[in-house]
Order: sequence, then C-alpha cells, then structure tokens
Amino acid sequence: MADPTAAAAPALKKGSLVRLNAKAYAGSLEATASDTVLPGYVLEGPGEILAVQGEHAQLRWRRPVPDVWLRLDQLEAYPSS
Repeated sequence: MADPTAAAAPALKKGSLVRLNAKAYAGSLEATASDTVLPGYVLEGPGEILAVQGEHAQLRWRRPVPDVWLRLDQLEAYPSS
C-alpha cells in the first residue's frame, strides 16, 4: 500500500510544462530508436504537452524543431520559479 503521507507527483496533462528525465529515458525503446546524443533542450526544458493519448504525450519545444511523442513516465514537471 502507498504511503498516504508521501506527496503525490503532479499529474502531467495537456498544457503542462515538462522536461525529459534522462534516467527514465536511458535504455528505453525510444532511446534506442533515436540519436545517441540528446539535444540539451529536451533535458533543460520546458516543453509543453500538446496532447495525451494513453501513456504518451505529444511535446512541443520552444525551438524550431518538430513535435515529438514520448512516454509520460519519461517526463517530469518543469520546475516553476
């Protein structure tokens, strides 16, 4: 049973600002299908979730690059200042 005193992680949904969690991404199917060197902006963030379908989210980065789909468990909320 989960510890009720533990703070729940915020749910990622459409409009959430996120960045890639490098540990969760390493060794995944997505990592093996992509370049071996990640661009820094995916780790620094923020990317915005445009859509969520099942376990995946469509992300748009604040750069002139294509949108990408990644698993939600590979993302973490972008820290607010």
